[in-house]
Amino acid sequence: MSRSFVSFALRNGLTCSRFGVTTPRKLGKAHDRNRIKRRVREIIRTSRESLPTGFDFVVNPRRSVLTRDFEELRTELVELLGENNG
Repeated sequence: MSRSFVSFALRNGLTCSRFGVTTPRKLGKAHDRNRIKRRVREIIRTSRESLPTGFDFVVNPRRSVLTRDFEELRTELVELLGENNG
């Protein structure tokens, strides 16, 4: 858990990691939720090489994702997902 994200990880026995993103209605209107999902997917896409493999991840963004700088979010999410590799 971090300031902007909650994540869950489970070993999947594969050589790759899989990702799921949830955006409940309490995060805002549809355009806000879609923007959050786009930002999270872009962070995952561009940071694949620094993320652990062999896990299924679920990322639950918090409302603060809408107002935070993209690079701050990238750093925070990569660190959070990296912590789950144990």
